Amino acid sequence: QVVELISSAIGDLVQGIYYENSKSSEENCLTDDIGISRWKEQVFLSHSALLAKSCQAAMELAKHSAEIQDMAFQYGKHMSMSHKLHSDLQPFVRESSSDTIAFSLNSAPAILHQEFRGREAWLKQIRELQEAIKAGKGVTSAIDLCRCHGNRALAALERFPPSEARDALANIVYAVTRFP
Repeated sequence: QVVELISSAIGDLVQGIYYENSKSSEENCLTDDIGISRWKEQVFLSHSALLAKSCQAAMELAKHSAEIQDMAFQYGKHMSMSHKLHSDLQPFVRESSSDTIAFSLNSAPAILHQEFRGREAWLKQIRELQEAIKAGKGVTSAIDLCRCHGNRALAALERFPPSEARDALANIVYAVTRFP
């Protein structure tokens, strides 16, 4: 069971990375109109599946019940989603002395901004300053989504008995869901 979980996680990771690399050779190349649902699917494959299934496998090795294994999977999935959202948000929430900060047009804030504005308006705005995204709903929505996944990861953790390990895992969630 553990070998199967890890094998499928590696398969998901390869599929996710292949998709990302086939869609754009450069980080800032705009991909298809993927929307936030597709973004979540891709992030799960390329980032979350490995952590989620590894957490589940650890509980399998420790001979925990299927329910506990599922909670470990949920923790890993949502922790990883929060981490990716946190990473995507950094160019928009980090205070910097630089006038321009590089960001990906395929990041969660950019994709959410595109959904709020519409594809045609978004394509027109691509050439404008990064401030258009900072001022839009994409950043605040991505922060909310990051915190939502963080809360789900914490809820999954609450099913485990209190311990230093559980506290350490919760602290990781707190670190990636805190914004200035």
